[in-house]
Amino acid sequence: MELWKEALKDYKKESILAPLFKMLEALLDLLVPLVMAKIINVGIASGDKGYIISRSILLIVLGAAGLAISITAQYFAAKAATGASTKLRHDLFEHIGELGYGELDKIGTGTLVTRMTSDINQVQNGINLALRLLLRSPFIVFGSMIMAFTINVRAALIFVVTIPLLAVVIFGIMKKTRPLYKKVQDSLDTVTGLTHDNLTGVRVVRAFGREDAEVEEFDAADEALTRGQLHVGRLSALMNPLTLIIINLAVAAILYRGGIEVNTGTLAAGDVIALINYMNQILIELVKLANLIVTISRSLACADRVGDIMKMQPAMIYGTEKVAAEENDHVPFAVEFDHVSLAYGGSAEESLSDISFRVKPSQTVGIIGGTGSGKTSLVNLIPRYYDATKGTVRLYGHDVKDYDRESLRGCVGMVAQKAQLFSGTIRSNLAWGNEHADDAAMWRALDAAQASEFVKKKEKDLDEPVEQSGRNFSGGQKQRLTIARALVRDPAVLILDDSASALDFATDAALRRAIRDLSGTMTTFIVSQRTNSIMGADLILVLDDGRLVGAGTHRELMASCPVYQDIYYSQYEKGEDAS
Repeated sequence: MELWKEALKDYKKESILAPLFKMLEALLDLLVPLVMAKIINVGIASGDKGYIISRSILLIVLGAAGLAISITAQYFAAKAATGASTKLRHDLFEHIGELGYGELDKIGTGTLVTRMTSDINQVQNGINLALRLLLRSPFIVFGSMIMAFTINVRAALIFVVTIPLLAVVIFGIMKKTRPLYKKVQDSLDTVTGLTHDNLTGVRVVRAFGREDAEVEEFDAADEALTRGQLHVGRLSALMNPLTLIIINLAVAAILYRGGIEVNTGTLAAGDVIALINYMNQILIELVKLANLIVTISRSLACADRVGDIMKMQPAMIYGTEKVAAEENDHVPFAVEFDHVSLAYGGSAEESLSDISFRVKPSQTVGIIGGTGSGKTSLVNLIPRYYDATKGTVRLYGHDVKDYDRESLRGCVGMVAQKAQLFSGTIRSNLAWGNEHADDAAMWRALDAAQASEFVKKKEKDLDEPVEQSGRNFSGGQKQRLTIARALVRDPAVLILDDSASALDFATDAALRRAIRDLSGTMTTFIVSQRTNSIMGADLILVLDDGRLVGAGTHRELMASCPVYQDIYYSQYEKGEDAS
């Protein structure tokens, strides 16, 4: 409910006008049975056709006015619900962008997608219906009871008994179903996550013939979701028959009591019709209210799930220091790791253990090791995607925790393992690195990344369209474009995290030469599985199971580091020159 209030705070006028117009519409609806009673008691009883026609015209006027008022109320309710959900979706997206890698790893992509789409849509529906019916339906219910008292007190007592019984049924079922709807949405998270994993990894699934196993896993999750939906659906389905039974018993009681009153002359036939109309109005409104309660229960459960994400605060607290690029060449070390360890998600097992090294400005550092040795984990600590659990990471003499986020990320050019391009054009993707870069700067970056040749062959060169995830480019082309995107930033520290794996040896060598020839004091980290990609580095770090087992030049490591020797000789025969 707090999330609803927060979302609607910019739509206070609409949130007030929508229920008010619905109340006005309800007031007109309450007048209709009285007009009908007058037509029967006066017009039909006396045979006065003029009276019947005049009152019939009044009914038409009441209906037309009710329609206009209802449309106006719907407009304000839709405006408030749509605007509030838009703001909520925008706030959630912005909040997710502020969360660290640790929080995102914990939540999961499937959950975030579900909460930003399905959950917020449910919140929107709940707000819309609540503004229209949450006050109108009770107003009709209690208004009908009051109007019944104006007709006949003894008959109206049936309303006094009926309404509390209906309230017990409705709110009892609501209390039972609300937590169940939350469980259903959690099951939907699982199904969405499995769907996301299978669609993104469809080639791997097919390559290993895992279709049947993945279908079985999906079927199990889907079956759990179905069972949950059926269970809560059965409970919700009880509401309509129970309310109908109570209402129909009440109508029977009114007919019985009304028949006695008509026979004794204390109640007119038109008044009995009016009482039945009021009871039918209660029936209709309580059915609406029952469905409204179901929708609101689901909406509140979804709002709680969205609220859980909104309440999650990033664990990283950034400082206020700025990375002063002009002072970088006066600092003795560009990057320092001082007894650094890292454990993901509070795990007892460390991914990195007691790593220490120093890198001078403008040096090139190669990082090599087996799969899972911690290479990516190490470089992710430099732009502070994760925080070290022990030790200190320093960038140009300052702890990375002291820098503000924009300054820290602005001085580091990161090329991740998986090349990721965004829908748009080549120009718009390069602008991610530097939105103020002109065409000359972009072409220089493309030249250095060995990408200018194939970009020039495109019909629109820099304005060539890029489809989602860059699927209209090959793996090597995507890697070179992501490298160019990092280079156009002119970063103080460049990190290439196995970002040339799809390139042939000649292109890889040309890329390394181009980066080495770049002017300035840029410090470069190259993560690679290939020894020939890093053997020319000023410093090579060898990782094994999260530990630094060797540090030095290629020649030094060949003489002193068995792990590096094993990697080297797994790629080249003994005595073969890798150069």
